[in-house]
Amino acid sequence: MRNAKRDRVGATVIEPLGEPERGNGRRYAFPLASASIFLSIANGGIGLILKLFLQEQGFAPIVISAVSSVNAAGIMLGSLLWGRLCDRTSRRPLLFVTLLTAVASVGVLIALPPASIALGSSFARAFARLGFSTVTMTIISGASVASRRGKNLSYVTSARALGFALGSIAAGFVLEQLGFRGSFAVMACVPLLGVAFLFLLPHQRVSATRSRRSSWRLAFSSGLTELYVSTILRQMAIHGAFSLLVVFMATNGIPVRYIGVVSAFNTGTQVLAMILFGRLADRVGRQRIFMLGFALSALAPCVFTLSTHAGIMMLGYAVLGISFSALYIGSTAHIGDSVPEERQGTMLGLYETSRGLGGVLGPLVAGSITPLVGFRGMFLTMGGIAALGFALMLFRRLASTRRSRT
Repeated sequence: MRNAKRDRVGATVIEPLGEPERGNGRRYAFPLASASIFLSIANGGIGLILKLFLQEQGFAPIVISAVSSVNAAGIMLGSLLWGRLCDRTSRRPLLFVTLLTAVASVGVLIALPPASIALGSSFARAFARLGFSTVTMTIISGASVASRRGKNLSYVTSARALGFALGSIAAGFVLEQLGFRGSFAVMACVPLLGVAFLFLLPHQRVSATRSRRSSWRLAFSSGLTELYVSTILRQMAIHGAFSLLVVFMATNGIPVRYIGVVSAFNTGTQVLAMILFGRLADRVGRQRIFMLGFALSALAPCVFTLSTHAGIMMLGYAVLGISFSALYIGSTAHIGDSVPEERQGTMLGLYETSRGLGGVLGPLVAGSITPLVGFRGMFLTMGGIAALGFALMLFRRLASTRRSRT
């Protein structure tokens, strides 16, 4: 039997009886976090290895930075598909499909293909990784009560950050020992270790929804539009700066074995920061947390302009990790609070779309202006773009405060 009801945006929702009740988010956290660690190890290492591979082949900065743009394009397009799918079909099979697709996309690189195929592989990997992330976040958000949503989401995001940190640390050492072909092979095999954990997941709810509102109309009615636009600007800045940081460190004489260690300060910082901000988001409110993330995002690229040695680079990466943790946890928990459970996959996917769009544009801007203004001029430009995103959110919050007082 099934129960039919009307959701708050006019959709008819058909719910099978006997589904897991909301409030059991922690039941799903262990298997999802475990699988996320292994997938993220590969993603954390492959980006550095691929960029250094293209640099060794003598490609210009615009081609190397295009890796980040292609990744972001995969995220943007993938979010449009995966978010809707996880609102309409069983979620566990989607996790298997996305994880195995990510493995195949990395495996292609073992042949040391030309740049066009390498970039295509990056697109497919990002497309699959985004699917795994979106489905995971939708499962946890939908199974959590509001008072624990931030905390439950932080378990998976922290695990993901731990995997990225481990992958970044290992990448340089693996590359020195095994070369490019061997490194690509290792990174293709690691995610397979996470497959077994997916079998521990119970079957997820499938809701048949027929919404009368489009995603963007729901975003407008839920007050999420400014968040999405500011996120686009933030991602332009961070992805633009991040797309050439590996090359910046290499040109400044930092050995390859240490580049991965320095880069790991970003995701390494996120491991604890995600847990902290997940708890704070439940206690002090989502908006205060993601506003902090927007503010620190404007600061991070500016720190890199002061970089004369690895220590300052580590500081910049740490600021970047804190900013992302606050922004991502606060934003995803806020979206989960603002929309019906039956549309959370779609709306979290739309959030990833905004992140992806900014990630497409930012590296193209960075790669284009770096030959003209240098690395430090590029970092300052990216900091200004991030500051614009923070200013938009600040203006929106001040306007909301004035309206509530009147």
